[in-house]
Amino acid sequence: MRTTIGYTVESIGYVVGAQGLVSFVSRTFFGTEWGWMHKVVDLSSTAYLGIAVVGLALIVGGVKARNAPERQEAA
Repeated sequence: MRTTIGYTVESIGYVVGAQGLVSFVSRTFFGTEWGWMHKVVDLSSTAYLGIAVVGLALIVGGVKARNAPERQEAA
């Protein structure tokens, strides 16, 4: 079960991180809106960078959960 949760959290992290990074780069360097996140929320460039960091944290958390050893319950 831990492996499934790890993969799920990691996958969500990839999507959130990529959208945050794309939104940050497009708004900061090109003055346009790329991706779909701007259709959901209208944030500043700094907030989009924060969302990219949250995505990175989800990726790290998912990898750690996936690689953590399974605990055996005492009978």
